[in-house]
Order: sequence, then structure tokens, then C-alpha cells
Amino acid sequence: MISKLMCCVAFGAMMVAAPAFAEPVSDTNMEILKEKLKADKKLLVAGNMDLTDAEAKQFWPVYDSYQNELEGINKQLGQTIKEYAEAFNAGTISNDTANKLLNEALTVEEQEVKLKRSYAEKLGKVLPTTKVARYIQLETKIRSLIKFEMAQQIPLVY
Repeated sequence: MISKLMCCVAFGAMMVAAPAFAEPVSDTNMEILKEKLKADKKLLVAGNMDLTDAEAKQFWPVYDSYQNELEGINKQLGQTIKEYAEAFNAGTISNDTANKLLNEALTVEEQEVKLKRSYAEKLGKVLPTTKVARYIQLETKIRSLIKFEMAQQIPLVY
């Protein structure tokens, strides 16, 4: 199940990064893919968390809240990638543009870490620390794969 999700996540990451540097994908197809990835991710998390019924009752609302906030970070990252693609496709990227995009990318990274810390604390109130750590590990592994796939698709700044 993990490899199936990882393939879907990798494909999703490529769908996010590649259109910025190639032909756009229809909004309808992107929405369908996004919903499929969300469902697969939730199945992966459920299959690995080993939650009791009582823990699950408290965990899933926090999970959903985290995913909603993470979506905002993803949108910001997507916008930064889009801006980079536009600059890249227009030719040489100026130092000012590179500085702006670098700051935006670092801000996204900082927001992601802050969000993880915030939700680790929230989850610590409803789950044992080992399960909080497991959940954060799962999120980190999934995000790392997505970032790896995007890194392969996004060309270096010149």
C-alpha cells in the first residue's frame, strides 16, 4: 500500500511542477487527482497509525485540520513555482527576482516546520508521543517524496 501511495504522490508532485514548465493540465483533472491523493494519503496514515477507537475519534479531526492548513502552504508553494516558471520561461532570471523567489521558498519551508510543531503539540494532547512521532514521520516521508519529485522537474536558476 505504501508503494502505491508513493507512486500516486510522486505522480501528483510531477503534475504540480511539470505544468509550470510545460503544457497546463486541465483544472478538472487536477481536482480529481488532488482528491484521489488525499484519499490515498488518508488510507496510508490510517494503515500505519494503529489507533484505538478512542484515539481515532480524537486524531482524525486534528488530521483534517492539519491537512487544511497544509493545503494553504501547498498553494503558496504552487504560486512560488508558478512565478519561478514564468521567470524561467521568460529568459535569464534577475538577482531581484531570484531573491524574491528564494525568500518565498524559504518562507514556505519555515511555515511547514511551524505547522508541524504546532500540530505535534496538539496531537500530543490526544495521542501517546510515539504515535505523534509516527504521524509526523509519515507526513515528513510523504512531503520528502513530493519535494524530491518536484526537484527533479524544476530546473536550476541561471
